[in-house]
Amino acid sequence: MTTIISFQADQAIPFIKQVRLQNPLVHCITNDVVQNFTANILLAIGASPAMVVAEEEVESFVKIANSLLINIGTIEQSSARSMQLAAHTAMMTKTPWVLDPVAVGEVLTFRTNIAKALLSCYPTVIRGNAAEILTLVGQKSQAKGVDSQDSTEIALEAAKELASQVQTIVAVTGKVDYVTNGQQVYAISGGDIALTRVTGTGCSLSAMVAAFVAATPDDRLTATASACFMMKRAADMAIHQQGLGTFAISLWDQLSLMETIS
Repeated sequence: MTTIISFQADQAIPFIKQVRLQNPLVHCITNDVVQNFTANILLAIGASPAMVVAEEEVESFVKIANSLLINIGTIEQSSARSMQLAAHTAMMTKTPWVLDPVAVGEVLTFRTNIAKALLSCYPTVIRGNAAEILTLVGQKSQAKGVDSQDSTEIALEAAKELASQVQTIVAVTGKVDYVTNGQQVYAISGGDIALTRVTGTGCSLSAMVAAFVAATPDDRLTATASACFMMKRAADMAIHQQGLGTFAISLWDQLSLMETIS
């Protein structure tokens, strides 16, 4: 039986500082809805975002980037080709990369097939909600659009199985985030329900994970958990009383100000 380790602030602090010190260049092939939000989140944590999506450019850019994010949220034929080229290049150059399999499921077969094909390029981390992780291991899932109706607890065994199958790290995020390499499991609590009501927080977390694993290659499991912890703690500290717009801006503020965590 796997022991679940509760992730603590003192584990995250060195990784947060390392991102600011290294200022990793994160190549984002992400969905059209969240590009601006994601770029600002990366800048807030001390990383450098680049939204290079053209099929003609992605291979060259992966070679100079510190990490790659592939988010399939608004995938179509052209972007699918860019994703496949970028992922293959990352595998060949050993560039760490993160797969965010947005809204995969039995209804949306095109994106699901692309996401499963991308697994053959061995992502460094897969970051998704419970329904997405369940889908990738061939289990039934419940989703409403891009939102999971399954709990992360239900998907934990699937996350461990997927991590072992692909030899990767899986972060299944929700009310409690679980980060696993198939053997060790970190649990990250906290956060706020407002994170689920602002477009782009999950997608931006995947970009944060890409920055963290680029900055700390020697311990990517803890780096991934640290990114999840940082997002949840920033949400805890953000202003909630004035509505979701204020919360979104305050989330950027808290991420940008976070050097130590009490």
